[in-house]
Amino acid sequence: MNDIETIRQGQTTLAYVVRAGATETKTSFFTGDDATFQTGFVVYPAGGSIVPHVHLPIVRSVVGTSELLLVRSGRCIVDIYDDGRALVTSRQLETGDLVILMTGGHGFRMLEDTVLLEVKQGPYGGQAEKTRFDPPSGLGE
Repeated sequence: MNDIETIRQGQTTLAYVVRAGATETKTSFFTGDDATFQTGFVVYPAGGSIVPHVHLPIVRSVVGTSELLLVRSGRCIVDIYDDGRALVTSRQLETGDLVILMTGGHGFRMLEDTVLLEVKQGPYGGQAEKTRFDPPSGLGE
């Protein structure tokens, strides 16, 4: 795989950044089989098909909320924090890039008008699910 960055702190995977130009020649999931949020490329040749199917009602226990955000238009910076709210790294995202946020904290700073498409685990319980915190000095100002 190219253009996919795994952002870790120690053994903990905080996020993946997938650039708009990332490609794959075969089906592969980069989040790993044990991740609570599965993301990867599903590749089929022209004329291929996915046999119609339904997913069985399996009960899963998930701790936390993972999110996938796709930059539909614009540019922004994603700031990625560890579980202790310490800034780990920042990455600029452009149209077509996406970030998969697995754990820890995050914030976004828009560099221009930006539209994000967000996919997250639900059901969503509203603002009561979040704890907001101030960014480090110099960020978000």
